[in-house]
Amino acid sequence: MSRPLVPPRRVLVSVASLLAAIGLVRSGLLQMVAGAIVDQAVCNIITLILAFSALVSLLLWFLRESGHAPGLKQAVGYGLLAAIVVAVGIFRIEGVSGDLVPQVMFRWSPSRDRLLPRNDQTGAAVPSEPAGTAWEETPDDFPRFLGPGGGGGIDRPVLDPDWSARPPERVWRRAIGAGWSGFAVVGNRAVTLEQRGEEEIVSCHDADTGLPLWQVAVTARHQTVLGGIGPRSTPTIRDGVVYTTGATGWLHAIEGATGRVVWRRNVIDDLGIDPTAHAASVAWGRSGSPLVTDDLVIVPGGGPLKKPPVDGRAAIAVAAYERETGTRRWTAGDAQISYATPVLARVADVDVVIAVNEAQVAAYDPADGAERWSFDWPGHSNSDASCSQPQVLDGRRIFISKGYGIGAALFEMADAAGAGPPAFAPLWSRANLLKTKFTNAVLHDGHAYGLSDGILECVRLADGKRAWKGGRYGQGQVLRVGNLLVVQAEDGAVVLVDCASDAQRVRGTIAALVGQTWNNPCVSGDRLLVRNAEEAACWRLPIQSDRGTPTTDGTDPSREAAGDGAP
Repeated sequence: MSRPLVPPRRVLVSVASLLAAIGLVRSGLLQMVAGAIVDQAVCNIITLILAFSALVSLLLWFLRESGHAPGLKQAVGYGLLAAIVVAVGIFRIEGVSGDLVPQVMFRWSPSRDRLLPRNDQTGAAVPSEPAGTAWEETPDDFPRFLGPGGGGGIDRPVLDPDWSARPPERVWRRAIGAGWSGFAVVGNRAVTLEQRGEEEIVSCHDADTGLPLWQVAVTARHQTVLGGIGPRSTPTIRDGVVYTTGATGWLHAIEGATGRVVWRRNVIDDLGIDPTAHAASVAWGRSGSPLVTDDLVIVPGGGPLKKPPVDGRAAIAVAAYERETGTRRWTAGDAQISYATPVLARVADVDVVIAVNEAQVAAYDPADGAERWSFDWPGHSNSDASCSQPQVLDGRRIFISKGYGIGAALFEMADAAGAGPPAFAPLWSRANLLKTKFTNAVLHDGHAYGLSDGILECVRLADGKRAWKGGRYGQGQVLRVGNLLVVQAEDGAVVLVDCASDAQRVRGTIAALVGQTWNNPCVSGDRLLVRNAEEAACWRLPIQSDRGTPTTDGTDPSREAAGDGAP
């Protein structure tokens, strides 16, 4: 009996079923049925597995059961094997998107950051021209991660929303080293972190021209396929001093006017952390930006420790260093770190440093690091990691969100009962809302706005109900400027959206950058500074004051509502 030349019904049914399953996954039905645990990245993985299974089913039938000539079978089999060997030999996966779509390069092509020129004075500060008033603080400054209040919202300038009539204009564009750092701006100086070859660099630029003024470099490189290359925190600028944390543990205090290093510490070495085990536990690189108070620089700690201290801690959650000297003042907690930044807030009329650790949210006394309270917030820093910032409302409620099937929750402090630490209980928790995988939610007028697994979403804080959802922007970032949202899409576009609770209304879009962008945008006056792992740009934004409407005084009501006592 001759063998068939076309696949039998059982093979066709199997392949058709797999293709139908792919269609259901891509349509979003799986996410509707399985719930929040299945995000876009999981859908992409499942799609790949199903497609591979369909191809293997056809290939196995062709090679083992079909009636085609043995020579043809051998040619196809060996041809596919040769193609796989050649592909593996000449291509490499350089990185992935936020939804785990691979980015492929030739094996002989160096990473783009290695092609950038290095300054001749590598490893030392490059003197700038006389600073004059360049570092004088102004109401338009954006001096740290997520803006002056640390909550992702600013009230000035008042942007003109009519981008069709008055579109933003690009002022400058230049190549930059790798990394997911944002810009911090004081006066007309913009500072960021970047990776060029084997050097992790703090670079200062003229915000109006983009020209580099100085750089400080250390020999360090963080690189993973899933997390990309380079530093991923944002500098903090205070009193003319730039404070930075690198992906591999370097903490710097740099004089802004000259680029002179005031002091530097490697936090991993200083705290006695096992670097190899730490890199495996915090797989995507240290991302927390420095929290700077009147006298301290507070940063995430880490673990595991090489030699646990006498109190038996296996890790250190937070460490504080003196601003002037870099001397370690205190350490706090025993939890592994996450990718969030410590915040200074006032909760129940008490100033505390709040840290989102690997699997908890904890508060510490800023004077000595004593733990005041904590509550569980599930996660692992090498898998279902926490990246998003906690935000305090009314001095007793804490909003927090993340991806990986957890979503958003609003916790409230319970009334004190006895002498123990205060307890927190969720007022609501929604696994399907505000799944902020790489980003942060912005709170304004009783609502939270954010990219939920890449789709812009508005949620009522009072009851945790969705107000609206729409617009797929990928794993990007969101910044509130007045009554508008500046959405940095993952593909590099910047989209202007009304900060409204009734519906999504897009006001305009610009192709701000080219390529994958996980970096936070920065708005300082009428300047929009954006960057990714390859280029940086400044855009001039149209503002209402140009039409005779005065800008606001710069007070951010969301900061007061959140009880954010950050300096």
